[in-house]
Amino acid sequence: MKVNEIRDLSAEELNQKLASLKEELFNLRFQLATGQLDNPMRIKEVKKTIARIKTVQTEQAKA
Repeated sequence: MKVNEIRDLSAEELNQKLASLKEELFNLRFQLATGQLDNPMRIKEVKKTIARIKTVQTEQAKA
C-alpha cells in the first residue's frame, strides 16, 4: 500500500488493516520457520506497510 492510500483511510480502517497485517506477518514468519514460504520478500513488504500505517496514525494523533 502506498502512503497516499493509507492517509485516505479512517482511524478504524487503519486499525483493522494493521491487525490484519500483523496476523499476516505472523503467518509469514511461521511459514519461513517451517520452510514453506514461497516469497520471502513479502515479509519485508508487510513490515514496511505496518510501519507506514503506524506513522500515519502518529501523524493523525498529533494533528
